[in-house]
Amino acid sequence: MVGVRITTLVAAAGLLAGLVAGLAMPGTAAAETIEGALVRAYQSNPQLNAQRASVRAVDENVPQALSGYRPKVAITASAGYQYSDLAATSGGPGTPAARIHGETAPRAVGATVTQTLFNGFQTANRTRAAEGQVSAAREGLRVLEQSVLLAAASIYMDYLRDAAIVEVQRSNVRVLEETLKQTTDRFNVGEVTRTDVAQSEAQLAAGRSQQLAAESVLTTTRANYRRIIGSEPTGLAPGSPVDRFLPKTLASAVNLGLTENPNVTAAMYGIDVSFLQVKVAEGALFPTVTLQANVQQAWEPTLTSPRQFTAGVAAQLSIPVYQGGAEYSLIRQSKETLAQQRLALEQVRDQTRATITQAWGQAVAARAQVSSAQAQVSASEIALNGVREEARAGQRTTLDVLNAQQALVNARVALVTAQHDRVVASYNVLNAIGRLSPAVLGLRTTVYDPSVHYHQVRDSWAGVRTPDGR
Repeated sequence: MVGVRITTLVAAAGLLAGLVAGLAMPGTAAAETIEGALVRAYQSNPQLNAQRASVRAVDENVPQALSGYRPKVAITASAGYQYSDLAATSGGPGTPAARIHGETAPRAVGATVTQTLFNGFQTANRTRAAEGQVSAAREGLRVLEQSVLLAAASIYMDYLRDAAIVEVQRSNVRVLEETLKQTTDRFNVGEVTRTDVAQSEAQLAAGRSQQLAAESVLTTTRANYRRIIGSEPTGLAPGSPVDRFLPKTLASAVNLGLTENPNVTAAMYGIDVSFLQVKVAEGALFPTVTLQANVQQAWEPTLTSPRQFTAGVAAQLSIPVYQGGAEYSLIRQSKETLAQQRLALEQVRDQTRATITQAWGQAVAARAQVSSAQAQVSASEIALNGVREEARAGQRTTLDVLNAQQALVNARVALVTAQHDRVVASYNVLNAIGRLSPAVLGLRTTVYDPSVHYHQVRDSWAGVRTPDGR
């Protein structure tokens, strides 16, 4: 009986080894790859699409600022009823007054054109600030793009890991069920004691509990996969690290991250915008020059005037002297905001440096963990074979064989987890540097270009429809 049971355990161990290898080793035929999952998330993730719409909204700040260069045109029209009763002298003193009275329907239509000629360079600085806001918004979009791609890669590998662990635990339960059956049979014929049966029952109960826990984790992972990727996980192929896109050394990675990380570049644009906001605030202290032209055609403006036409052009100079002090406070406030942005840039740089160093260390450790886990699996296989042979010679008990089998299962789970961590760690490094993008990864998808919408609306003078027809 012992020999039959040991053979069953070894066969199950081989089945588990094949299952884990199939989930962890590259080259397995599958319906979905990690690259395909990244493309799906990049195209359909609702959070990412919402951020793209937000960037398009920020694009409109530029034509709003450019409107300060353009004339303002207003057309006015009026119509009404008027009754007049006038007394006017027609001669010298003592001459009876001539009385004029009657009803009219005065009507008028006119147009006024106002053009700002100078406003303390406020329009120019507002335009440059708006362009800086657009650039900062694009960097914010890059931040979210990287976060979505990292989340997609992580959840893809999470599902592979959790699915493999579920299968390992299910196979382990099947082995433990067979072991309990055989132990009970041997107890009935007096070969083992009640203690052996209790130990088998306890291990089976623990195995079932681990299986249920693994299935619960897999259910949660499946839901998160659907949320991030946008589809159900089916037939996933193994993922592979992206080390080929990483710098060779940690120092190179840090230097690259301090120039390419979108958090850093967004903070740089934030400084530019704050500096220009100071200039805009200072522009309130400069004089303003405007040119205004108006034309009006009126009918029956008075009882004695059946028609009247007027036209004129005027230049106006306004020099601010004192406006309550609010303009000075706004300038000081803008300068403090600029100082805050400069300090924030240093904080972002320090955080980026620390994040890259941490991610790099985790990637190095993950590579070492894979090697250690592989060695653990090999050693556990040798140990199981040795315990099996000793059990056949009567030098090992049933519990020893079960423990050796469980150690091999745990080693395979550790290997799957280490391979998962290895892939995710490489994506983390690429994200920390700022190069986790479809272009760098070579994904087969159309890369969203925010500059297309920007150029469509930048010089738009009129119109309420968006470029896509809404």
